[in-house]
Amino acid sequence: MLLWQGISEPPSFKPHHLPLASNYPKTQVQTGMAVPQVNKKLLQELESMGFPRARATRALHYSGNASLEAGIDWIIDHENDPDIDQMPLVTVDIDIESPEPFHITEAMKIKAQELRDQTRKKRKEEEKKLELQMEREREKERIRSGKEVEQAKQILEDNERKRNIASRNSEKEEEKRARERIRWKLEQDKLERRVKLGLPPGQTASAKLSIPVRGQIQKSLPVRSVAKSEHMRECLRSLRRNHKDDDARVRRAFQTLMTYVGNVAKNPDQEKFRKIRLSNPSFLDRVGSLIGGIEFLELCGFERTEAGEFLYLPRDKVDMATLYSAASELKSALTNPFFGLL
Repeated sequence: MLLWQGISEPPSFKPHHLPLASNYPKTQVQTGMAVPQVNKKLLQELESMGFPRARATRALHYSGNASLEAGIDWIIDHENDPDIDQMPLVTVDIDIESPEPFHITEAMKIKAQELRDQTRKKRKEEEKKLELQMEREREKERIRSGKEVEQAKQILEDNERKRNIASRNSEKEEEKRARERIRWKLEQDKLERRVKLGLPPGQTASAKLSIPVRGQIQKSLPVRSVAKSEHMRECLRSLRRNHKDDDARVRRAFQTLMTYVGNVAKNPDQEKFRKIRLSNPSFLDRVGSLIGGIEFLELCGFERTEAGEFLYLPRDKVDMATLYSAASELKSALTNPFFGLL
């Protein structure tokens, strides 16, 4: 028992004079990161003013949940923070009692509206800057693509010009050889007539002929391409000589071969243009039944399959130079009236 000195009776304690445990702030220690608890009423008021929940929560947390004005001041001071719209995380949640109701003044509303306007303006400026940057990148890509297309076009034009020159030279050589053969033939006929008439043979023009031989042509062109071109030309001459009585059929064969060669050159990756069925009636009628037709395709790179059912040109054996050379020879055969005369 306690003795109270100088006091006749101990003071009376009333329960309401002591703070109750339930009146103390409640705190909870979190083992992980969690969103801090802030004044819900202040949070609702900031959200009603247009601020995002994460920004309002961060403002109340770092301003100590002091008041609505303190939260707004914190937002204004930290509006340029990169993480202003990220929800804050803490290890301890504190349940903070709401202070007395706080009235929003007109000045606060104006300040909040200005802040929202600044935020929208800044966002629009960033979006405009990003769009301008993307437009510049697209313009650079268009310029780069345009240059590549122009370079490819220039290369194609150069190749076409070289092929045309080679084709004209080939046609001139063919015409020259044809004229020389005609002259030789006339001289031979003249010689035979003189012999039949018992006249001395005399000097013929055969010794003066200057028909170019393969070796002379090879001086100005690569050996491989000239040799193959000569084989192609001789193959087409043979086709015309063997069917000289049917010019329409020969011309149709040349046109069909030109179609086969052109389709492969334009679409080398499509197998349907690199595969020909040997038993196809149209193919047999136009090319397959003519002497020299299949041989010409084989010179272009086509191969007979093991079963002998198709002529097939493998993709890795497509040689554009050979196809261009074949097209040039076919064009000469179609346009040169002296082609394959002798």
